[in-house]
Amino acid sequence: MASRQLGQLTAFIVIAATTVAMMFSASAPSPLYPVYQELWGFSSFTLTVIFAVYVIALLAGLLTVGSLSDHIGRRPVLLGGLAMMAVSMVMFAFADGVPMLIAARILQGLAAGALTGTLSATIVDLQPNPRIGSVTSSAAPLGGLAFGAIVAGILIEYAPMPRELIFLILIAAFAISAVLIAFVPETSARAGFDSRRHLWRVLRPSAGLPPSVRGVFLTSTFGVLAVWSLGGLTLSLGSSIVPRIFGVENHMATGFILGTFFTCGALGSAATSKWSAERKVAIGLGSLGTGLIINLIGTMSATLPIYLLGSAIAGFGFGATFAGIMAVLIAATGPEQRGQVFSTLFVVSYIGFSIPAVIGGIAVGHFGLRPTAIGYSIYVLVLVVVAGIAAFLRGRSARRVRPEPFDEPIRTDLVTVAADMTDTSR
Repeated sequence: MASRQLGQLTAFIVIAATTVAMMFSASAPSPLYPVYQELWGFSSFTLTVIFAVYVIALLAGLLTVGSLSDHIGRRPVLLGGLAMMAVSMVMFAFADGVPMLIAARILQGLAAGALTGTLSATIVDLQPNPRIGSVTSSAAPLGGLAFGAIVAGILIEYAPMPRELIFLILIAAFAISAVLIAFVPETSARAGFDSRRHLWRVLRPSAGLPPSVRGVFLTSTFGVLAVWSLGGLTLSLGSSIVPRIFGVENHMATGFILGTFFTCGALGSAATSKWSAERKVAIGLGSLGTGLIINLIGTMSATLPIYLLGSAIAGFGFGATFAGIMAVLIAATGPEQRGQVFSTLFVVSYIGFSIPAVIGGIAVGHFGLRPTAIGYSIYVLVLVVVAGIAAFLRGRSARRVRPEPFDEPIRTDLVTVAADMTDTSR
């Protein structure tokens, strides 16, 4: 079997491509939401519920089976997650109403929760060098989100079977990934479980923070909520904002507009990979706030070029800010604590991703789409301001404590976060 295994670089590319495919599938339904609404006549609130159940299911998967690969190996978890993902794509392709759509989104979320930590850990295991691994770990998810929205929009507008084709393509992609992953070298020892109690300790949901990290984590929370809340707005209500406020009826154009935010997020994450953590957060939050203000002007005046410019700048800020926050937390957290800390970080991220979007869906029914979009943007802008103040105070406090400048580049390999997330002490 060893002679049939893929080489390290080829295996790394396979895992990175699988990560892109998984995130592609997360954003692919977004350009379809207006089609589903017109076909089945559901409200904006129902739309955001369809969006939010994915995140809730993903959290359930992340907090339960996310560390399973440390005990039974990477490949079994990856193959099982891909099988679940393929089944969810079948459900999407043949959905005949809202219940089937929600069921498909739940199964997709559970699969993504199982895959997220394991794919990230395998990237760490197989990385050719730390820089390539770090850039891949941070940019591939955002690139997948962008690619999914753009390709889905093109297929919906110009391809036959607009509601089915994108999911049939994803089924094929996951099947190909599964075949290739069967030949990826196993990078985690199959330690198994000592007892049923040990199995329960691994699978029970858990999240928390060691006392030494709580202060830094709290000051970082506002930035996390800001970036992921804006991402949630883009994927939940963005597909309604573009046609109804800006009059864009072409689904391909809608996909490109939604994809701009995440494309620039991937660029922001990659372009700032050599910066210090403090510089990433400072410039990231500045870009996020500037982009939001421009975005607001575009929304209020219904001027698409201004809105698009704001999305691009805010997207860059998303990538830079989140990468900087991760670097700050790495510097404050011991290796034996990172799994716990970063599991909690992603819980906060996905809460910010989903709950404001659901509230926004409710608000649309009461106040209308444009006022809700404006109010939502103002909410995120307030978070950005608070996050900036918190980052400034954190930096000043750190400079008092340490003799060396806080803005010295943090050389800790960011991609090790993913590996530590899957390492369990439970």
